[in-house]
Amino acid sequence: MPKISVLAALKQLKRPVFTTAEVASCGTGTLSNVTQALNHLAKKGVIVKIARGIWGLEIGANKVSSYSVIPLLLPRHRAYVSFVSALHLYGIIEQIPRVITLASTSHTRVIRTKLGTFYVHKIAPSFFKGFDWYKGSGSFLIAEPEKAFVDCLYVSSRKKKQFGYFPELYFPKSFSFDKVKKWIKEIPDAKIRSSVINKLNKLKIKTKITQNAKSKTQRAKRKTKES
Repeated sequence: MPKISVLAALKQLKRPVFTTAEVASCGTGTLSNVTQALNHLAKKGVIVKIARGIWGLEIGANKVSSYSVIPLLLPRHRAYVSFVSALHLYGIIEQIPRVITLASTSHTRVIRTKLGTFYVHKIAPSFFKGFDWYKGSGSFLIAEPEKAFVDCLYVSSRKKKQFGYFPELYFPKSFSFDKVKKWIKEIPDAKIRSSVINKLNKLKIKTKITQNAKSKTQRAKRKTKES
């Protein structure tokens, strides 16, 4: 017999997003019985099924962040937010990505959930670093800005269609291209490393041209206002 009810277990977990296995570990019964109970609660509107084996509380009312489900998506692997999603969170890219991009040592895949779509990009285990817990709201891992940028170049060098084009980039003063170069040196494959260096050089030239064009436009606007 279960030690506690499923509802009691949800209160005990004290998290808006949880897995079937986590609820079962509270002593609510077998995985099969807990799944049935959770499906019943979902039909009554008490909880929402986010993805297979993942559930959430009050998604509509409190608008639980899509990022809150990330630690639960790959139970056998860790994943961190990187690529264009991380660059957007840092304000380097203004355009909101249609999917949330993750880096993992797991194989590349697309995961669709009620909270959003996640694109998992596989990277080499030796290059799976340069991330920490997000300093804002939510509890998920995220690459540091320079690593997220290099991750983009890394994947685009392996898969031509991925991150082959960037929208306008706004690098803050805190962004370090010296760090970028250090991360590039960490890429284990020599061919990919060389390709990333070439992509970086081309991108830096384009970025300078864009910045010069913007500064000219801004100066012209200021002169117009003054006159």
